[in-house]
Amino acid sequence: MSQYDYLIVGAGISSAVFAHEAAKVGKTCLVIDRRPHIAGNIYTKEVEGINVHVYGAHIFHTSIRRVWDYVNQFAEFNNYVNSPVAIYKDELYNLPFNMNTFSKMWGVKTPAEAQAKIDEQRAAEGITDPKNLEEQALSLAGRDIFEKLIKGYTEKQWGRDCKDLPASIIKRLPFRMRFDNNYFNDRWQGIPMGGYTKMVERMFGDSEIRLNTEYRDLIAAEPDIADRIIYCGPIDEFYDFKLGTLGYRSLRFESEILDEVNHQGNAVVNYTEREIPWTRIIEHKHFEYGDQPKTVVTREYPADWKPGDEPYYPINDERNTKLYGEYAELAKSEGKVVFAGRLGGYKYYDMDKAIDAAFDLVESELGVHIE
Repeated sequence: MSQYDYLIVGAGISSAVFAHEAAKVGKTCLVIDRRPHIAGNIYTKEVEGINVHVYGAHIFHTSIRRVWDYVNQFAEFNNYVNSPVAIYKDELYNLPFNMNTFSKMWGVKTPAEAQAKIDEQRAAEGITDPKNLEEQALSLAGRDIFEKLIKGYTEKQWGRDCKDLPASIIKRLPFRMRFDNNYFNDRWQGIPMGGYTKMVERMFGDSEIRLNTEYRDLIAAEPDIADRIIYCGPIDEFYDFKLGTLGYRSLRFESEILDEVNHQGNAVVNYTEREIPWTRIIEHKHFEYGDQPKTVVTREYPADWKPGDEPYYPINDERNTKLYGEYAELAKSEGKVVFAGRLGGYKYYDMDKAIDAAFDLVESELGVHIE
């Protein structure tokens, strides 16, 4: 007989939602993760009294009421508002593109003046049928914004020249014609006080968790350990890559402790020059308004990905989309395995969308609707 109702592979936020709701209806769950910690990519670790976002900046934001109400059961959120800045050579700009950005770039003071400048630069390019990302961005934003704030950052992120990237990557560029540096338009936004790891720990509650545990090793030793499997690992890895390997972009992080109270004055500072190898520097204490005597900063470097590296961003191009579809067809024949989460569904999720998708999984598996 099976020891558990559910084996949940991966200890991230999607798994935490499912485990919490399964426990509420009396189901037994075993959660495993190959990493030495829970919380997946939103894992936070205390360093010098600062909650460090180990796998890059994660700012919670949502307009989905039931998601916001749900996470507030497990954490108290502060009122952090994401307002990143961008540095290009010796110039500093506010993001997203707003009146502060345009005023610094062109000396304009009104939305009409800013719009006129954007229209003038777009017209000067004369692009009506953009063939690549560079032409698409120029047709939407004009030369100044493209050269200073888009080109270098995008090329670092994707590891390719903008001329070699498809136009479809940038479908639109939002221009905010007001003096508003809030990056997100969502109704609710903040950081869980005390860090994400504590929040996820509360979500898992009393569920049994085994870390440093590989799915294959566990199933080889105990093939009937659970009646059902919620698999939040890479779907192609589950099938031994037999149809091919799905592509990702990865990231590399370099962190250091500085003997300073305040290094850069903001949680997130983007570096948009191609010549600077990192895309941004994160100063973690600013997520929670810290006043610790030291600070921790992390430089974030985009990286090519190969099997064995941490997969961060699915590359949803034509080849990978087709290949994922083939794996998804295979998955339909799995009687007891349900693929879920970012890696199981080969889809990039913001945290709130991952939670909302987990609600759908809870409803389909457990018959529980979360209001």
